[in-house]
Amino acid sequence: MGHAVEFGRRPKSKDGFRQITAVVGSGRHGGGESTLVDDLLARGYKNVTVLDVSQTAIDVSKKRLGNASERVKWLVADITKAQLAPRAYDVWHDRAVFHFLTTMDERTAYVRQVAHAVKPRGHVIVSTFGPEGPTKCSGLDVVRYDADSLHKEFGVHFHLLDHSEELHRTPFGTVQQFLYCLCRVD
Repeated sequence: MGHAVEFGRRPKSKDGFRQITAVVGSGRHGGGESTLVDDLLARGYKNVTVLDVSQTAIDVSKKRLGNASERVKWLVADITKAQLAPRAYDVWHDRAVFHFLTTMDERTAYVRQVAHAVKPRGHVIVSTFGPEGPTKCSGLDVVRYDADSLHKEFGVHFHLLDHSEELHRTPFGTVQQFLYCLCRVD
């Protein structure tokens, strides 16, 4: 089976599930405490990497997976600075990380990482706050995107295949608009 990498925060969403299912056959979202890694392993995927800035979030997933966690490469790092192998991944999945990158330097570093780490013809799924999403999350400023503005951040070497929007209900009862974009690296 293919190689996958995942990043992010939120544990569930049907649109992201459909997009990653189309690419890798399974999924939910994010790194850290996400259950996407569980689904990928259950479906036979190898060389799965999970990256999160939080060791605590990684530890929660490792504990939940038990012995299966040994089949995952776990990285605690800032994605804009992490050391990733070149052209190592068939699929890159980001749920709710990119919108926290509020400076051009951060976004450029992130896109450089994707271009470096994803194989040619590989797929990139990025979920951010949509144009009607919040302007802050967890007290931090965020950048909101529509499909065109998010695709523009990635550039011409990323072919936009699909996009969708979703209204996500938070555990606090608020509703947030998310945008999902699926690209192929050309």
